[in-house]
Order: sequence, then C-alpha cells, then structure tokens
Amino acid sequence: MARNYVRTITDMERYYYGAGNSMGYSYSGSELLKADAPMLSTTGGTYNAIYGRKVWSQMNQEFNAFSILPKRPWDRSGWRVLTDKPNSGAVHGGVAENATLPDTVKPTFQHVAAKPKTVVHTFDMSETAIFLADKDDGMGDIRSVLKEEMGKHHAEMTNKMLLLDVDTTADNGFESIDRVTTGDSTGMTAGTHYTAGREDIYSINRDGSANSWSYAEVNADTGATDRVLSLDQLDDLFQKIWVRGGNPKVMLTGYDTLMRLQQLLQSQQRFMEEKRVTPTYNGVKGVPGMEAGFVVATYNGVPIIPSKDVKPDVISRMYFLDTDYMYFSTAIPTQYYESGIETGDPFAINRLGQEGMYRTMGELWTTFFGGQGSIRDLK
Repeated sequence: MARNYVRTITDMERYYYGAGNSMGYSYSGSELLKADAPMLSTTGGTYNAIYGRKVWSQMNQEFNAFSILPKRPWDRSGWRVLTDKPNSGAVHGGVAENATLPDTVKPTFQHVAAKPKTVVHTFDMSETAIFLADKDDGMGDIRSVLKEEMGKHHAEMTNKMLLLDVDTTADNGFESIDRVTTGDSTGMTAGTHYTAGREDIYSINRDGSANSWSYAEVNADTGATDRVLSLDQLDDLFQKIWVRGGNPKVMLTGYDTLMRLQQLLQSQQRFMEEKRVTPTYNGVKGVPGMEAGFVVATYNGVPIIPSKDVKPDVISRMYFLDTDYMYFSTAIPTQYYESGIETGDPFAINRLGQEGMYRTMGELWTTFFGGQGSIRDLK
C-alpha cells in the first residue's frame, strides 16, 4: 500500500498493522511484518505489529488524556487560522439609496506550522538474564513481561506529556493541553503563572495582544492565589467559550477535583448527571444501551473524564476541550521493534542480548484556540 492512500486512522492501521486487506492494498515484506507472522530465530530487526497494535489500543482506551483526543492522519504540516473577522466583526453593510457600494472587506488569516514529534522508549536485557529468568524463582518469559510493561510505560509517558504544566517546555515531546489552554491577559500573566515565553506554541508568540486570537479562555486568579472551586467558575468558562464560538465536547480533570465538584453539587442539593460514553479514535462519544462504554459524570451535558496525570495547584486543574478543533495528528501510530540474540541478529546491537523499542510519531494539534479553556488556581 502506498503511504499516499492513507486517508483515515483505519487506513493507517491497515497500513502499519496489516489489519485485513479489504481495500485491495498490498504489503511488501520490507514495509511490514504481518500480525500473523511469527518472530523467527532467523528474522533480523523484527517489526512486530502485534505489540504495536496492542499499545496503540491501550493508549486509546485506558490513558484518558490521550483517549479523549480524536486521532487523524498527518496529512499536512500546518493549517490556516482565522485571526480577525471581516471589518473586525463590526456591523456594516448598509447602503443608502443610490449610494456607491461600501468598501470591500475580508477576514484575516494566518498560517500556523507544526512538525511531528517522535516519542521513543527502549529497553534491553542480557542473554544471561533471559536464560536465568526461566529458572528457579525467575520471572519466566522475561521478554514477554518487559514487552507488556514497557508498552504500558510508553502509553503512560505519552499521557503525562500531554498533561505537562505550561511552564515545562515541550522540547522533543508532544505539546501539552495545559499550554494550549493558556492565554496571556485572560487571568493568567507571565511571571506569575508561568515563565515568559513558555506560553508560546507552534511558533506563535502569545505574549501581548498581537496574537490574541491564539489565547484560550481561562478562569484563573490574577495573582495565582488558589481559590475554592465554585460552580460560578465553571459557568463563567462555559460562557466565555460559547461567546468565542466554541462548544466543549469533554472536560478533563483530576480525580480530586471531580470529587470536590460532586460534593459541591450535593451541598446545594443538586446531583451530577451521568452519561455512558466510550473512547473512540474520533474522541469520546456518547453511546446508546447499557452494555457499551462506561458511565461518567457530566456538567451541562458535557462528560467529565478524570486522569491521574492532570496538573494540580492544590487540587487539579480543569480543561474544557472542543475536540472538533483539538486532536492528535498521527504521523505513525505506535510501533514495536526488537533486535538481538533471540531474534537471530546479535550483530545489530553488537552484544549478546536483546533490545526492544516502542515508537509513536505525531503531535497535539489545535486549530481553534477559542474553543479550549481551563480553570486554574483551585483548592
């Protein structure tokens, strides 16, 4: 299958994991070791589709920050954003009788560029360790144990990257939801909430009003003093995002803040509604019936998904995400490679042992910052 035929995440999975051939694609051995092909002692530098697929599935189901994001194939390295409405949004267009036509107007656009990031986690084991693990009180099949645990580690680290604090630079890791949902002069200020410049994203300078279109909506204390969580804060942020033209599809927070919100509603003799949802490659979706998905709390009809990795001030921040405009652009879904003595190619790693590697390539994309928001400085 030519890489150019990838149009959807399903296409991408077929290409990288060999999940059927219903679209008439062919796979060359140099591109892909099919999922039903075993790793043989004569196979060198093996790409194993089974473990890559398993971890990719885990990331989309069990690691909540990643799972709530729609996944789309990487089809370009930038996008255009509307930075100002025609006539700056001011009312115009009325024409007096027999008057000349009004001046032409047009919206203002800006190009935003991004490059895919690669996240890699490797592990190794010696031939002696492999041998002894199957003796006495050893671990047994140490290769399988490490594949399983390192796959979980790869998924967890991806989830943590997506939830790093705005003041932590992305460097070569994926961008963070916390940075996306930041905005200068929206209750947050450089030097108080973060180091100046750390709010910049996708090479956009977000310091000052020149690029105010790139600000997310924020409910925060101007002095970064932690405040007691209130329903007014949630309602305020919903209103701000709606006015900008966004419509949050999911809320992400920590377990502590979710519990505090439940207590707050109960104290006012109100109760959180529930919704049955399921993570999909298109984000979190409501599902009918009692057998599918899982039950989560909602506020304003929006599902609230908890994650242990959400950044706390005293209690965890809250993110309001319009996932029509925020998604994970996938260049290469998770892959697993293995080389060494057990796969018949010790010369590849130049020692008598075995090495494994998980790799995912892509980036967190946001094409409309006004649809995203956060509540910070909570206790």
